[in-house]
Amino acid sequence: MRAITFAEHGAVENLKMTEIPAPEPGPGDCLLKVKAVSLNGFDPMVLRGIPTLRTPLPMIPGADIAAEIVALGAEVDRSRWRVGQRVAVVPNRPDGMMGETLLGGLCEYIVSAPDYLLPLPAGVSDAQAACLPTAYATAYRMMFARGRIEAGERVLLLGASGGVGTCCVELAKIIGCELIACTSSAEKAAGLLKLGAAHAIDGSTTDFVDWVRERYGKPRYKDGSGGVDVCINYVGGEAWAKSLRCVRRGGRILTCGASAGYAPPTDLRYIWSFELNILGSNGWSREDHLAVLALIDGGRLSPVIDRVVPMEDIQSAMADLMARRVLGKVVIRID
Repeated sequence: MRAITFAEHGAVENLKMTEIPAPEPGPGDCLLKVKAVSLNGFDPMVLRGIPTLRTPLPMIPGADIAAEIVALGAEVDRSRWRVGQRVAVVPNRPDGMMGETLLGGLCEYIVSAPDYLLPLPAGVSDAQAACLPTAYATAYRMMFARGRIEAGERVLLLGASGGVGTCCVELAKIIGCELIACTSSAEKAAGLLKLGAAHAIDGSTTDFVDWVRERYGKPRYKDGSGGVDVCINYVGGEAWAKSLRCVRRGGRILTCGASAGYAPPTDLRYIWSFELNILGSNGWSREDHLAVLALIDGGRLSPVIDRVVPMEDIQSAMADLMARRVLGKVVIRID
């Protein structure tokens, strides 16, 4: 079968189309024909090599997978699963994460135990299903299970143009938040406004701290006025300390990652003076994945897809992701 693999860490040129043997399902497994896979922000990091992560080589990237069952092992429950059934794959397993420490889905066929499959609703396309769960279910958990964001709150979102960010924009619109989306270009800012952000800040020309303070006032610890209610900051880096200066007394800062650096300078004075609540959110649960599928099936949420490309375009797709030339998700079609 055809597969996208890399045999050593490095540049996008290390991603190769290769021919490898198709997997054989065991008695308790389903054989899946992969239909679509989306790229995530961690894919370039895994490709380049993460010192603390043991990635077996050669590796097949891709964690977010939509597929169709083409064969069932002898012990698979036929009352729940059938040949031809469309499924989403759960990539985070007890023994690792697909595309990181376990082989991913950028190939024609994979094998999975039924415990790691979710039936796809009829109203969810393969491309939409492939946008889940890494970005969208992560955003859902961060905003609701951890952040408990409510209608009417002012929410400042940093790094808004990726998969997690675009989902946060859509979810904020659904629940009625005033969301301020920060991004890296005027073009992306315009796209985020069309998506439903109440405001969009082009970080290449405007400092988000200045914008927030001009719009809502400087946060004041005595009366709790000024600033935003919530800041979603999974960027980290130099934006971390700056974001502390935007949040009202008693407000929340939510984080699920650190794409610009995990050990940033900080300023503890703001945390204690303004009694800020810093809430971490780690990944997603099966329930989060199902909840996002239900929102899509019901027409309330539509994953933002920058484009759908064939497997042969993997190098250019990954290069665009690395260069931040993507709004939303890039989906790889597996023909």
